[in-house]
Amino acid sequence: MNRLLQKLIQLDQQLFVGINGRLHRSFLNFWLYHLTHLGGAWFTILSTLFIWIFAPEPWNKVGLQACVALAISHIPVALAKKTYPRVRPYLTLPGTNTFRNPLTDHSFPSGHTTAIFSVAMPFMAAQPTLALILGPVALIVAISRIYLGLHYPSDVLAGALIGSSVALGTVALWA
Repeated sequence: MNRLLQKLIQLDQQLFVGINGRLHRSFLNFWLYHLTHLGGAWFTILSTLFIWIFAPEPWNKVGLQACVALAISHIPVALAKKTYPRVRPYLTLPGTNTFRNPLTDHSFPSGHTTAIFSVAMPFMAAQPTLALILGPVALIVAISRIYLGLHYPSDVLAGALIGSSVALGTVALWA
């Protein structure tokens, strides 16, 4: 079991180095630095509140579902960050590319990834064709967290799973 865990940690670090190190380009530096904020607190909270309050039926209900999923999804994130205090990769792996004002709290799981998936999933469930737009946006935010040196791939995967499952659970229980 310990050997399997070591292999998974090694794979996680190799994927991190591949995304954070080998993919770096000035074009991506600009776009991923800015697109990562689509999973941030300001954007996700304000956009879901705006849709809930101002959108017509049935989108206002979907906006409320996204608000609820966003709020609930951050309970397991907060618990995991306290239970598994993983140091961010830019602080532990030499040569990591990072940007101005990097976060210093714990890395596992990715809150930005949790947020974007918890907000996107209710919209994709309501209108599956939105997955063509919102799915790639959520994936870009998730990958940007690795690219910016702030999260390991496993942090991002855990965030995507938490955000998606809480959002889909919220939608399922709503009916």
